[in-house]
Amino acid sequence: MRPGGVRSFALELARGPGGAYRGGERLCGRVLLEAAAPLRVRALEVKARGGAATHWLEGRSVGVNALSSDYAAAETYLRRRQLLLRDTGETTTLPPGRHEFLFSFQLPPTLVTSFEGKHGSVRYCIKATLHRPWVPAHRARKVFTVIEPVDINTPALLAPQAGAREKLARSWYCNRGLVSLSAKIDRKGYTPGEVIPVFAEIDNSSTRPVLPRAAVVQTQTFMARGARKQKRAVVASLAGEPVGPGQRALWQGRALRIPPVGPSILHCRVLHVDYALKVCVDIPGTSKLLLELPLVIGTIPLHPFGSRSSSVGSHASFLLDWRLGALPERPEAPPEYSEVVADTEVAALGQSPFPLPQDPEMSLEGPFFAYIQEFRYRPPPLYSEEDPNPPSGAMRPRCMTC
Repeated sequence: MRPGGVRSFALELARGPGGAYRGGERLCGRVLLEAAAPLRVRALEVKARGGAATHWLEGRSVGVNALSSDYAAAETYLRRRQLLLRDTGETTTLPPGRHEFLFSFQLPPTLVTSFEGKHGSVRYCIKATLHRPWVPAHRARKVFTVIEPVDINTPALLAPQAGAREKLARSWYCNRGLVSLSAKIDRKGYTPGEVIPVFAEIDNSSTRPVLPRAAVVQTQTFMARGARKQKRAVVASLAGEPVGPGQRALWQGRALRIPPVGPSILHCRVLHVDYALKVCVDIPGTSKLLLELPLVIGTIPLHPFGSRSSSVGSHASFLLDWRLGALPERPEAPPEYSEVVADTEVAALGQSPFPLPQDPEMSLEGPFFAYIQEFRYRPPPLYSEEDPNPPSGAMRPRCMTC
């Protein structure tokens, strides 16, 4: 038992230990206090704090002396305070037993995703403090996670990414030929668990075999006092087959799966988390040929309706550019109307198989109802060059000048 009659003092959040929050939501919870005897309390307060901080040391030598520079920076995103028992100058006596105090905070509309790095972090926590006369304060602390949404269904993140590089292979003072690399991916934004199809072409005109590789690299950038500190880590990788001298290799969508990683952090002034797809070719005797394509790891996956059409269209042109697919020269003719709709169904065409909603608040302009209305109606009759109702011979053609 704790001294002073407090048996337990703890914090609980409504979403539990595994719950995550985002900007604009309400952070709700309760303070649990169990008293073993009548308890005199002066005040009970709860604070919500959150922010980013960076810190590292850099050493340098000046003559025989070693100097170190201290770099530190901080940024605050959340600062809230709520009094559950207000300090009025007089103490409040709580009876023995279990007591529960509810609290609720409105989170700011924009926050930064929680992050833990070697030289910096983004952290959020709730602190409860119980003030009592002539007794040290009791404190409880609970950390919670914030994940800000990153939607990849934007034109910038749905655009294909491509690049090309070349390098002259050298050995001592002799040129061994040219090695060229070109790579492309169908979009810039992905979410954890997705597969990146990597399209690449490696042309080895040198006299030695080369080895192509690809990897997803995370770069953590910490900033303070105008200085930067970076840390890189490979989160996923794949290796291709060696390409012999005078040969060319083609990757037709080599699969590279993104593991469970944190999303990109791009809107923080003291630290950034960036991702890139790096395709490289190891050349013996020469530094490797490297091509880097930027990536953004988001939290909202590709939309199945709204953004799918643009993604599919860009993917089709993407495949044509790389000669990996071809559109049919002539589209197939639509089926006969009698083949699709039976005679027994013609009378029932007035009734739609998808009745319209009766709720006036529901709109038919959303992507879901657009998808349904695409298949509401039966296909039209087959197009014919011949007029099914030709004009009779008795009808005189009308003069255009009359």
